[in-house]
Amino acid sequence: MRKITQLLLMGAYLFIALTAAALLWRGGAGWGAGTAALMGSLGLLFAAHAMFAGASARSALQKDIESIREAHRLLADALETTQDAVNALADRVEQAAVQRSEDLSGEVRMLEDLVHRMGQDLEARLAGITHAPVHTHEGRRSRQQAALLETVREALAEGRVDLYLQPVVGLPQRRTVFYESFSRLRDDTGRVMMPAEYLAVAEPEGLVTAIDNLLLFRCVQIVRRLAKTDRKVGIFCNVSLASLGDEVFFPQFLEFLQENRDLAGALIFELGQAAFEARGANEARNMAKLADLGFRFSLDKVQTLDLDFADLQRSDVKFLKIGADLLLEQLLDIDGEPALRELKDIHAADFANLTRRYGVEVIAEKIEAERQVPDILELEIAYGQGHLFGEPRAIKDQVLAEADPPADFMRHTLQMQRRRA
Repeated sequence: MRKITQLLLMGAYLFIALTAAALLWRGGAGWGAGTAALMGSLGLLFAAHAMFAGASARSALQKDIESIREAHRLLADALETTQDAVNALADRVEQAAVQRSEDLSGEVRMLEDLVHRMGQDLEARLAGITHAPVHTHEGRRSRQQAALLETVREALAEGRVDLYLQPVVGLPQRRTVFYESFSRLRDDTGRVMMPAEYLAVAEPEGLVTAIDNLLLFRCVQIVRRLAKTDRKVGIFCNVSLASLGDEVFFPQFLEFLQENRDLAGALIFELGQAAFEARGANEARNMAKLADLGFRFSLDKVQTLDLDFADLQRSDVKFLKIGADLLLEQLLDIDGEPALRELKDIHAADFANLTRRYGVEVIAEKIEAERQVPDILELEIAYGQGHLFGEPRAIKDQVLAEADPPADFMRHTLQMQRRRA
């Protein structure tokens, strides 16, 4: 556009100069004067054009400079706003880290006490076992037990305790509504040790409480992680009578749960039927303290259907896990109506409704085959668990890394306890 404009201006200048030269020539000034007038006019016009063009260019340049200055000012304002936002975000992250540290302090204190006592117990037991004569059968067996106990100690010290979760589904939809937690130990080669292997020495030596307590610690952390993702899923977590009656551990654990009462709807403590019936006054009181905070209980390893449902209700037991085989073995046909061997006076389908009247839901566990499901549904049982619906699966390492205290902390604590012993 600018080139076209300049061409038009030059044409206009030439026309004006020719007009001036023609007027002089017609006035009798002659060709020389006309030519001089033409050249002079062109020179003046081009000089004037150059002056006006320079002024226009300077004006355009000034506008460009002002535009750049305005853009620079806007950029500076944007950078300042961004810096303020980054500073605010850094403050929030720092506050969250401080809060997280405060949240974990109670859990770390609890775990530190657990590891402290566990180290003392293990060292005392190992010291006694390793002095047994090796040339006898009993001596060799004691050495094997000592080696297995040492493997358990090292697994705990090195954080080689895996958390497994198995789904509990609603029937008949089979949607996961709960998980049951299990613990597995790994030796230094990475081999997974099943409970049947390590419990054989852990139970006689009183180490089940230590393993259960570590499992409780992890369950609480996993529940918290699930809550952050708005997953409305509960977790059954085993708790032993020894933990409920421990005068050192339980008050600390109760204090921690008091500070985290929002977990009550998602964390369900589970005991075996035999352990529940063997509870003493101290364990019953501590169960009541947990129930006052809103936590619920479940019984597994049920051996009979002839239960004291009123006692279950008083103890805030909300779930009964009964093996599918036990339930189906109880089925009888009396006068063409299904009944239960131990409860012959009620219809088989009324058993689940009977427990519900006491606030207890039945979970049919160890369901392994599809053919078992129709019979379970006829009993109007609302929940099922077993390999048919999903096997126990290990939680990913990165999740456990967030849920556990550092392995170095546990290893260092056990080493300190060995020196003190």
